[in-house]
Amino acid sequence: MSYNAPLKDMLFVMNELAGLSAIAQLPGCEDASADTVEAVLEENAKFCSAVVAPLNHASDKEPSSWHDGQVSTAKGFKEAFKSFADAGWQGVQHPSQFGGQGLPKLVATPCIEMLNASSISFALVALLSDGAIEALLTAGSDQQKALYLEPLISGKWTGTMNLTEPQAGSDLAAVRTRAVPQGDGSYKVFGTKIFITYGEHDMAENIVHLVLARTPDAPAGVKGISLFIVPKFLVNPDGSLGARNDAHCVSIEHKLGIKASPTAVLQFGDHGGALGTLVGEENRGLEYMFIMMNAARFGVGLQGIGLAERAYQQAAAFAKERVQSRDLAGSPGPVTIIHHPDVRRMLMSMRAQTEAARALAYVGAAHSDLAHHHADPATCAASLALYEYLVPVIKGWSTEMAQDVTRDGVQVHGGMGFIEETGAAQHYRDAKILTIYEGTTAIQANDLVGRKTVRDGGAVARLLLAEVRATEAELAAGAGADFQAIARRLAEAGAALETVVAYVVANAKLDVKAVFAGSVPYLRLAGIVLGGWQMGRAALAAQRRLDAGEGDVGFYRAKIGTARFFADHILSQAGGLCSAIVEGSAGVLALSEDQF
Repeated sequence: MSYNAPLKDMLFVMNELAGLSAIAQLPGCEDASADTVEAVLEENAKFCSAVVAPLNHASDKEPSSWHDGQVSTAKGFKEAFKSFADAGWQGVQHPSQFGGQGLPKLVATPCIEMLNASSISFALVALLSDGAIEALLTAGSDQQKALYLEPLISGKWTGTMNLTEPQAGSDLAAVRTRAVPQGDGSYKVFGTKIFITYGEHDMAENIVHLVLARTPDAPAGVKGISLFIVPKFLVNPDGSLGARNDAHCVSIEHKLGIKASPTAVLQFGDHGGALGTLVGEENRGLEYMFIMMNAARFGVGLQGIGLAERAYQQAAAFAKERVQSRDLAGSPGPVTIIHHPDVRRMLMSMRAQTEAARALAYVGAAHSDLAHHHADPATCAASLALYEYLVPVIKGWSTEMAQDVTRDGVQVHGGMGFIEETGAAQHYRDAKILTIYEGTTAIQANDLVGRKTVRDGGAVARLLLAEVRATEAELAAGAGADFQAIARRLAEAGAALETVVAYVVANAKLDVKAVFAGSVPYLRLAGIVLGGWQMGRAALAAQRRLDAGEGDVGFYRAKIGTARFFADHILSQAGGLCSAIVEGSAGVLALSEDQF
């Protein structure tokens, strides 16, 4: 159950694929020198592996508990979170003016991955605080920023996002929580919110709930939703804590996975009204909440990558130790199962998909940094468009990938994988929620189709495909069978994605149900092609290092071999996905409702 952070691969991706040196030249990012970044990652790896990772399995067996409105987190969580906060890990990517480290998102990204690989249940408290911080930085008033940001960034307080209600899951137009103005700038909030991650816990002095609610004269639907700060304890003008607010946890959920993360049902206003303050302007709450959602969706993608890495490490270690059957090529006795071809296939699949998803996420983080820090407005706009296209892919594809990888992790363990004591089953159980919360895979796919492809006529998708084509050409010019094979598979996969983008743009208005019937396969195809593009770039970078006689020869050769596997076994799926998207809607929509 140990976890060793893959620092060598992380630094390779940051330097060779995500362009860390260029990010460090951006205004406000000058502290991200190569030496500083390596030191930050090494310290984070020590903390995660020594402090957080040992809590993962034990907290699954004895998770958080609720009694009389209070939540007690799993043993060790409170102390670990204090260490996390005291070391400044919550503030890695947040502004120094509010106590953060002010480092680029690209530097925070591997830190977030490592924390999630160590324990997703523990890491969720930090993820939700990150989202609250981003929302307040963007839409909060000067007074709200002064009161709330420093305690949130320091980890003294934590944040939540309150969207879902019993009758309103993904359909936020159905939100009923009320916010009644009091005439002094404050509001009283009444309603029930469910599925609130870390909505109640004992790890921080205060919990800052960001709550979607409607004012009395708000228009119907999503246009009438506003966003409110409703803290667990009221905050005095000097920043000290005041009275307990009328926001209470009435229960926590019993779940398939992430058991140690308390998922609360919160009741606002049962004793006269929970006091809150408006964030930004009335009726713009959904716009502000999407700031949190985008931050959280990227973070959930990293959860998938971290969990996949943990499952891969455990499966590979088991395969090197477990002795079972003779080698197919002949052996005097039983061998460890890593000698068996199908175990090798599963391990390579786990490794290749994890590395591809990591590379795509880190490149996405670099685009976010360019969007927020570059001096040229046109470059900022272009980078933001690329990042926003990638977010649903990073969230949707990486989390679906995590389910596949953790499933294979159980399979590598065989019967022992089905036994809870090995820990392989926990990874599998924990992975399931990742494709559901912060917007299901279908919601990510709908976003990819509607907002990210149709709205701009496929312009951003075609820009990315042009870069894929450039990498394909560079691969084709390389020497050796590996590079020729990767180039050929990337060419075929790129053509498949081009066909699908053209189909989506041309038919979104003509036959909307047919297009959206293929939305999830489109998201998967985009992930496979863009992940394969990064693996091709990684192979080229590795070969350049080998040609220069630099670095770890074994690491670079493994990088090329893993890219070849991804091309042959993952990129090769692109043609079938293309056919299913372009020609498969008839089967999806064939049956009437009563035939199901």
